[in-house]
Amino acid sequence: MMYELTSQARELSSQNLEIQTTLRNILQTIVQVVGALTGCVQHVCATQESIILENIHSLPSSVLHVIKSTFEHCKNSESVYSGRLHIVSDLLQALFKEAYSLQKQLMELLGMVCMDPLVDENDDILNMVMVIHSLLDICSVISSMDHAFHANTWKFIIKQSLKHQSVIKSQLKHKDIITNLCENILVSFQSCLQFAEQMTQSDAQDNADYRLFQKTLKLCRFFANSLLHYTKEFLPFLSDSCCTLHQLYLQIHSKFPPSLYAAGISKAQQEEIAGTFLVTLDPLVSQLLSFQPFVHVVLDSKLELPCELQFPQCLLLVVIMDKLPSQPQDVQTLWCTESQGSGAPARVSLLKAIFDSFEQCSGELSLPVQLQAVQSEGQARVAVTLYQHVCVHLCTFIASFHPSLFPELDAALLAAVLRANMITSLLAMDAWCFLARYGTAELCAHHVTVVAHLIKSCPGECYQLTNLSVLLRRLFFFMAPPQQMEFIQKFPPKEAENLPLWQYISFQALPAELRRETAQEVCRVGAAQCRRWLSSGRSVAELESLNTVLSALLAVCHSARDALDIGQETAVVEAGSQLWAFLNTNLVTSQTCVQQTLSLLFPLLGFFIQTLDPEVIIQVVTLQASLLKFEPPDHVRLAVLDFVSSLGKLVISPDIQDKILPNLSSVFALLLADRNWLLEQHALEAFTQFAEGTNHEEIVPQCLSSEEMKNKVVSFLEKTGFVDETAAARVERVKQEKGIFWESLAKVTLEAAEWSCSQPYAKRARVECPVEEEYRAALQAATRALETVGVLLQRAPAPNWLPAHMELLQERMDMLKRRVLQDGT
Repeated sequence: MMYELTSQARELSSQNLEIQTTLRNILQTIVQVVGALTGCVQHVCATQESIILENIHSLPSSVLHVIKSTFEHCKNSESVYSGRLHIVSDLLQALFKEAYSLQKQLMELLGMVCMDPLVDENDDILNMVMVIHSLLDICSVISSMDHAFHANTWKFIIKQSLKHQSVIKSQLKHKDIITNLCENILVSFQSCLQFAEQMTQSDAQDNADYRLFQKTLKLCRFFANSLLHYTKEFLPFLSDSCCTLHQLYLQIHSKFPPSLYAAGISKAQQEEIAGTFLVTLDPLVSQLLSFQPFVHVVLDSKLELPCELQFPQCLLLVVIMDKLPSQPQDVQTLWCTESQGSGAPARVSLLKAIFDSFEQCSGELSLPVQLQAVQSEGQARVAVTLYQHVCVHLCTFIASFHPSLFPELDAALLAAVLRANMITSLLAMDAWCFLARYGTAELCAHHVTVVAHLIKSCPGECYQLTNLSVLLRRLFFFMAPPQQMEFIQKFPPKEAENLPLWQYISFQALPAELRRETAQEVCRVGAAQCRRWLSSGRSVAELESLNTVLSALLAVCHSARDALDIGQETAVVEAGSQLWAFLNTNLVTSQTCVQQTLSLLFPLLGFFIQTLDPEVIIQVVTLQASLLKFEPPDHVRLAVLDFVSSLGKLVISPDIQDKILPNLSSVFALLLADRNWLLEQHALEAFTQFAEGTNHEEIVPQCLSSEEMKNKVVSFLEKTGFVDETAAARVERVKQEKGIFWESLAKVTLEAAEWSCSQPYAKRARVECPVEEEYRAALQAATRALETVGVLLQRAPAPNWLPAHMELLQERMDMLKRRVLQDGT
């Protein structure tokens, strides 16, 4: 009948009365058939108190087939009747009502069915499973037709599944049921957000819209509770549904504030949604915590999520981390240890996953998004950034960490500290510092010792060394005085080999007497090392160790200058001035080690600007002005800023002003015009510091070479932004940046990271370029090397071995020249 109805409907028109009559007769007949089936079902319900499914096994299947076909026809009526729906709309409405009544009566009948769990009646089991699966198919049809009817059908499916759980649990299509529930939750949630967004945009509380919003929100809660109950009872059978459940959590939180990809809804509706619907997700996560397949899905080592799901993943991991302390030890171990077994898929530990996920939330961190902090007793809830949120919960987790899992904690924190991503490394450092404060003095001392040995084992300058040095500096403040004394005995500053450690330590962390003794020891050894280098061959290759000495002296000046006596200050100034005489522009632009020396000498000399020889000040400012024209590396330019800002404290005598002030204004003008945002910020700070302290006010306007630069300085002083940007525009920009960065930047792992080392220019890895450019670069390097030798010969006698080496170089030059001439002919 349905086939005939669909075939005839294609020819339906207002003029074709015969087709109209035929179609209406068919529809009327179908309505009567459905009504007759309803009567049959009612009769069975009325005559029996309890029903054995075997006795009526043909009835449910037939009725469900009719119901599904009827609903499908009603659902597709607009396309089936091609704009002539009004001709048969009354009968279609009657047909839907009859089918509705039939399904309602059938569900009442099926609710009376009894199945003995002790009797293995395979046909009964299959029949009940068929009924549930058929109703599941009907749900897919009616989901957009009648929300209340759809919800009632689902309610019946869950109820029957739980009622007959013991006999049908292994036959049900659990994955289909879970998938359909999750889809219904997402569709309802999306509708709820749309209603909320409409109300926010209209700025008027329309009662009709609000009722629709509340109705849809209740539907969300109903489906979520249904999922919760089903998951609780059938968890052992849901191993292939864990990915769907995981995605459900991520999708929901990606569409809800504070996600960058969320709809714009009011605070009141956010709270209503969170309090009515989102609270149901929390017990769902609790139920899944001990389920190993779920653990593998969440911590999958190959998990790759799109940008919009990375932030929700971070939130989920934090929720899991909060719940673990109340779980048995085996569950904690499951989450906190890695798995590399051949049978199971590889998974990372929870801590590593948190750092990985946190690292992916660059947009949310830079905006930054705001989350609700945990409410303390007697205090109002406050908004916190994502960094604060993760850091606080991570530290709370560490405080309750099971002792047997501490090796995993140490390994995860160290691996995170050594990451290339700065903000992730800082998070790990904050957590480590909490552990140092929360743990024993011995534990803190042990960690400081481990970090110290790692620093000493680093082969050269690299970001891992930078991160470890920051960690050492911070941890040293948490050491108790007895442990600090033990550290000094282990790594005595009087031994030059330990200066690589002392250059990173703040002497402020030490008690007054210990600070004075240690600082003086470092100063004594440092000055001696400088003198030794100056009195030796002054080899560029040995500058790396000299740079370590200068860095240690700089650390003393930063944090313990008051501990130095006049003699020691004089020794440092003399050593710095003598080292300065060794430098020139050609040497600085050609050798990375010399650049590093310069970047340490500038701030070191700036500390003693009041006692520095005026001639040295002139030379320094002159070299800086010429050096900046060659665009030196950023760290050199930052060091230049350190020195010129200190000149604000100096009263420059009239006889040397014309040798300093013009170059000084040139230095500030060049650095203030720099487009690197970090250098620009430091240049503004340094210029402000100089301008506020200097007595030579006439130079200040000379440093500001353009109107744009003047406006920039004024904005900095008034603490106003350079660019006006709306909140919505900023979110869109951050989203675009996050997408671009995440797609283009490859993940840097510890194993793949290159440990680059500061070496003389000739040993640096060259950049690939065309052959002609390679020739030119090689000759320029050779020329600069010969110029350096010439400078050294002017300052000190040549070593005994130099003539022999010069002869070898000459022979090699002659050989290369002959080869060039041969190739030319």
